[in-house]
Amino acid sequence: MGAWNALRRAGRLALDALLPPQCLCCGELVGEPGVLCPGCWDSIDFITPPLCACCGAPFELDPGPDALCGGCVREPPRFARARAVFVYADPGKGLILRFKHADRTDMAPAFARWMARAGADLVAEADLIAPVPLHWTRLLRRRFNQAALLANALAQLSGRTAAPGLLIRRRRTPSQGNLGRDARGRNVRGAFAVRDPAPVAGRRILLIDDVLTTGATLGECSRVLLKAGAAAVDVLTIARVVRPS
Repeated sequence: MGAWNALRRAGRLALDALLPPQCLCCGELVGEPGVLCPGCWDSIDFITPPLCACCGAPFELDPGPDALCGGCVREPPRFARARAVFVYADPGKGLILRFKHADRTDMAPAFARWMARAGADLVAEADLIAPVPLHWTRLLRRRFNQAALLANALAQLSGRTAAPGLLIRRRRTPSQGNLGRDARGRNVRGAFAVRDPAPVAGRRILLIDDVLTTGATLGECSRVLLKAGAAAVDVLTIARVVRPS
């Protein structure tokens, strides 16, 4: 084992000499692959307590333990808890767009490490880690499901069980990008199904996606999982949209 580790370190040093590791965000040289330089790290709005005990939205002031935001009080989500690594704004937004649309699949392990820290309690209690699925036509065009890459990397990192085929997307939905909250909900209603209820019954499911916007997609996935017998559904994303209070 010692010889193997020494060989791996030597290989890493040789690779770094040929292709020096770069910051995931700006490309500046860094000490190891899959990290941010100090400047980019400081510029990303990472989400830390205090935050809503349910949806994970950050609070400006600490209202005390187990406090809920106004949105969760008015309309409780179908999922039990949601957590995210950072606010969906530049430069973090650019990281996600490169991951999804520029084939930067090499970012998945770094994102998984950040997600494991941001959602440590959720990961520890999860029985299954499941991604939000893509419709097969979109998967064919993009060639990978970013949520599945994150779910698999997180499962490998944490030792939990990945369930990449737990959910299916029954119909292709138009892009949610330009839709409001109510329209997003209508758009995804009935779009998802549980492939096989047997693994779901009595389990706590951790749903994985890249961004939480209004929660419509993750809420619909949670609904069908709970209907299939899941004990509870939590949500973990790289980023979330944070709207002004």
